[in-house]
Amino acid sequence: MSNIKRTSEKISTKTTIFYSFAGIADTMSYQMFTFYIFNFYFAVKQLPLEWVTFGFIIWTIWNAINDPLLGAWSDRTISKWGRRKPWIIVGLIALTALVILVWTPPSGSITIEIVYFMIIINIFDFFYTMYSLNQTSLFPEMFVDLEQRAKANNYVQIFNIIGLLFAALIPSFFVSEQVEPGHEMEYITASVVMAILVALFGVIFITLGLKERKEYSKDPEKAPSFFKSIKFTFKNKAFTTYVITNLAVWYVFGIFPIISPYFLRFILDIKDGLIQSLFLAIIFVSAIGFTVIWSKVFAKKGAKKAELIALFSLIITMVPFLIVWEIIGAIIAYIVVGFGFAGIMFGRDVMMSTIIDKDEIDTGVRREGAYYGVNALIIRLSTIAVYLSIFTVFNNIGWKIYDPTVVTDWTIIGLRFLMCLFPAIGLCLGAISLWRFPITREKYEEIKGKLEELHGEKVGKVS
Repeated sequence: MSNIKRTSEKISTKTTIFYSFAGIADTMSYQMFTFYIFNFYFAVKQLPLEWVTFGFIIWTIWNAINDPLLGAWSDRTISKWGRRKPWIIVGLIALTALVILVWTPPSGSITIEIVYFMIIINIFDFFYTMYSLNQTSLFPEMFVDLEQRAKANNYVQIFNIIGLLFAALIPSFFVSEQVEPGHEMEYITASVVMAILVALFGVIFITLGLKERKEYSKDPEKAPSFFKSIKFTFKNKAFTTYVITNLAVWYVFGIFPIISPYFLRFILDIKDGLIQSLFLAIIFVSAIGFTVIWSKVFAKKGAKKAELIALFSLIITMVPFLIVWEIIGAIIAYIVVGFGFAGIMFGRDVMMSTIIDKDEIDTGVRREGAYYGVNALIIRLSTIAVYLSIFTVFNNIGWKIYDPTVVTDWTIIGLRFLMCLFPAIGLCLGAISLWRFPITREKYEEIKGKLEELHGEKVGKVS
């Protein structure tokens, strides 16, 4: 019984908060990329739409190798610093530099800028994944059951939302107009500030919030090879049903912040970059307020039911974007949609942790890296869906090369569809897949009991 008690050791609130700083660095770096990279190369640098779209298709193909490979390597890593820490440190150092480099294409011909764009986004993603995959893999290891995860996730999601706020707002203090040509230096200045903050929060996390449990220290010796790891991962029914849901979630995360500036610019006539960013900030501030509610929903209903509620909540709260015409209505719409965003953000790590727990029962090994790696690959596929959706709409409203003077009724309809209808279709497909998710609240209670026994055995072997 003493072994079981040790495996259930709780992480202190202080350590949880410092662990959550990892998410600020993660979210700031990636969401600045997500929010602004399309607008920078398409609207500011004015690269042809088909080349930007093609670049992200190549990026997704690269991720088919990059993400699961890094996950498998991480699971099999044996070092005196642990499985995850070496990868986190190397990834953070490189990521800090790349947060700047993605916004510094060499001046010259458009061909050079296209080539640079295609190369730099893939290098960025390699090192971002190295950092992100390993820091997120720590969550189900540090917090060992649904109750602990729901409580810890309050802090994690609040700090993730703070990272989103930083990613949305800080660049806008320097970038006066997000979707107008000729603002390259403003983006570079913003990226330098963001890189400094990413490094700061990342170092605090590594120094004060990074904890790997000793009972898992022998697992890398039994971790499967790369190809076996991929095979085992895709044989897990819980994972294959949820990953489609996560694909839909990340489709919404991808398309909404990209289209929001165009929606505000051409439907509400809001041109100022800071004000456009403040509207995104409204969502994230609203989401912070709703996080506690979702914590209680997930703790009471279990991961599956709560995630289904979150998906349908987001669909409903996006409906106003089909009809809003004036600023007050838009403010209300952005506040309300924060409720739906808070739910699906809260559910991501809780759902993945549940899946990884079930896998440990089946295989005897903790394989967070493998699951987060393959998950990262799948959610990158959402990028293809995002840019093909944008390509289809923009190409049919006369924006094959961006021209803000070309605005018709079809422009308005297309932007509204991209803000609401397209995401709603994706979320419905995600909900259908999640309906088949096999781990109910009752089933998880059985898994939890078996994990206590298994972790007790692992502690005994380490001791």
